[in-house]
Amino acid sequence: MRLPEYIRRWPWDLIAIMALAALLRLVLLDLRAPHFDEGVNGWFADQMRETGTFRYTPENFHGPWHFYTVFLSQELLGRNLWALRLPAVLASVLAVPVIFLFGRWFGRTAVRWAALAFAVSPAGLFYGRYSIHESWFVLFAMLFTWGAIALWRERDRAGLWAAVLGLTGMILNKETYIIHGGSLALAAGVFALWGKISPVRPPAERAGERGWSKQDAWTAGAVAAFLLVFFYSGNFLNPPGLLGPFHALGEWTKTGAAGNGHEKETHDLLPFVNYYWLALLARYEWPALIGLVWSVRYAWPGPAVPRLLAILGGGVLLAYSLVPYKTPWCIAAIMWPWFLFFGAAVTAAGRRWTNIVAALALTVSLAQAIRLNFFRFETDHEPYVYVQTFRSAATFTDPLLALADADPRRYQTKGAIYLESYYPLPWILGAFPNIGYHRGAGPGPLPEVEFHVIEGEKADALRMRLGEGYEEMRFRLRSGVDDCVVFLTTDLAEAMRAWPAGRRARRGEP
Repeated sequence: MRLPEYIRRWPWDLIAIMALAALLRLVLLDLRAPHFDEGVNGWFADQMRETGTFRYTPENFHGPWHFYTVFLSQELLGRNLWALRLPAVLASVLAVPVIFLFGRWFGRTAVRWAALAFAVSPAGLFYGRYSIHESWFVLFAMLFTWGAIALWRERDRAGLWAAVLGLTGMILNKETYIIHGGSLALAAGVFALWGKISPVRPPAERAGERGWSKQDAWTAGAVAAFLLVFFYSGNFLNPPGLLGPFHALGEWTKTGAAGNGHEKETHDLLPFVNYYWLALLARYEWPALIGLVWSVRYAWPGPAVPRLLAILGGGVLLAYSLVPYKTPWCIAAIMWPWFLFFGAAVTAAGRRWTNIVAALALTVSLAQAIRLNFFRFETDHEPYVYVQTFRSAATFTDPLLALADADPRRYQTKGAIYLESYYPLPWILGAFPNIGYHRGAGPGPLPEVEFHVIEGEKADALRMRLGEGYEEMRFRLRSGVDDCVVFLTTDLAEAMRAWPAGRRARRGEP
């Protein structure tokens, strides 16, 4: 049976790769416990529900966009891990059609390979299943870059809107927009200078007539201004938040320069020469590493757009290498152009054996991604696993939540958590309004509560202060935090034992 013509015209390659990306990101989405940053982001969304607005905090130095998407998801789907993570999954899947947009300059075959590499990338998958800003930032960075290039080469209206909305989305997500925007501006200058030494082939010629009007530019600018004002002002209810982008840059400059414990000094070769990002590529991202190597080829005569993108990719890598503050999820924003060069390399070779090598690299990526996301997602020896909460925490939180599910009056349970670093517990236990969070048990009188949580090395002192009438249990929150000890009143301990947590755990709810 012959399919109708309109169905045969559908972009089935794009649809199939998007379906693969969505499947990999949605399967067992609630398998991992909430990450530290996920707990912080979920807590921000909870505050929006209570106050009706987003209040920008400079110390957080991330924009409001992701918090609004999490808030909306939780309002529609409830407070659970699926709702917390679905916005990031959506952003990660939507990056696939943006990769296909680059087919204008790389060709359809090359972007197919690139999109496949992105879909099975260990970093793309691992952080695409996390409720953090990175997936949104990567999506908007891709859109901004494509739009800027389309404005330069094609001068069309689509490029204008993509550049404006992409840059706006970057500003609304992470302070690192300054790295990517600045790198593109510098790349344009390097491109022009290098072109005098090694001209591009064929010569870079812009489209003749401009495809957008001044009205289009004013409209796009007005939309961008409205979005920035709306989100940073907390939907117009927190006008001081409009200074958020400027405060963010100030805070990020201090944090990025200081490192704040996120330096990767073991990867220093010389002062200001750090190969951390290359080490991650070599361990996990073989297609991107192949693309990085191939991008060097555009230093010699070649097409204009790939050369500009190669310079941009190198500039972004250099910038992130110079910044002392390094968290592994930034690799997703660094490496995405090299997937395009991976596709370009395979297409340029045009031989069966190169297709086999490319398929092998993708297979290794997929195997690494599956191993990391479904089996070793809380193994500290995996560099991508970073400040990850252990499922061991559920031995305390799940029975408490199951008890409150069975008897809603138990949501009024009083507790005190004395941990220097207690996230994601405030989000997991966010339905309990009478739990206090403290940076340690002070010398004054202890609060009259039904449970106390403290790090193991401080448990003896608390035990002596509490006296008798408490049962104890232990759990491990994450690496870098000592095993936690929970002191439960006898009544609460007995009630928790009577309500197994299996039903809630299977549903993956916090």
